[in-house]
Amino acid sequence: MELKYKRILLKLSGESLAGDNKFGIDSDILDYFVSEIKKAFESKIQLGIVIGGGNIFRGLSKNAVYMDRVNADQMGMLATIINSLAIKDALIKNGVPSKLMSAVQMDTFAEIFTKQKAIEYLEHGNVVIFGAGTGNPYFTTDTAAVLRAVEIESDIILKGTRVDGVYDSDPETNKSAVKFNSLSYKEVLNRSLKVMDSTAITLSMDNNLPINVFNFNIKDNLLRIVKGENIGTTVRG
Repeated sequence: MELKYKRILLKLSGESLAGDNKFGIDSDILDYFVSEIKKAFESKIQLGIVIGGGNIFRGLSKNAVYMDRVNADQMGMLATIINSLAIKDALIKNGVPSKLMSAVQMDTFAEIFTKQKAIEYLEHGNVVIFGAGTGNPYFTTDTAAVLRAVEIESDIILKGTRVDGVYDSDPETNKSAVKFNSLSYKEVLNRSLKVMDSTAITLSMDNNLPINVFNFNIKDNLLRIVKGENIGTTVRG
């Protein structure tokens, strides 16, 4: 099978791992994540993953209002490591070789990120999970996903969400919301559309890295995109 992409970066929400519990890791949701990732991996795509930590702690959450922003963001980085370890463990148990690389030094849990080693792991058939964000406060995991995608020379970022693309308003609260099939980076910025934060969009634009936003909760959507189907909303120059 000829694939549309050779290498992708999948960005997933930490909040979605909690399911209806709103906190922590729901084992059924984790199993679903892994089953979808495994199907894409078995197509022989090279796959990197960045997952947020909002199911455990976010630096911008109401729980962090009275905290020093740097400390709060560092706690958020650790939350992404917890989620990354969970995904790595579940993937390996399901026969998918996986590596976890961290933006900050924590040798006991993860290997420090380097571009050369990450690409080597990808080319040797490993899913590579990138944890701890960018390693710096004030940057979201969306920006971390774009940064890692650029560094590993990914063909595209696939952002898995619970809606089927980008709309002009929230489709979960506005029944009349209009979906976009494609957008330019500048349209996203000018309209203040909630695709990714502005730093992530600008970094994508500067590096001509396309973004595809799709509903990860629909079975086989990830695999269908990998095979070349047009699903969700694509953002490019």
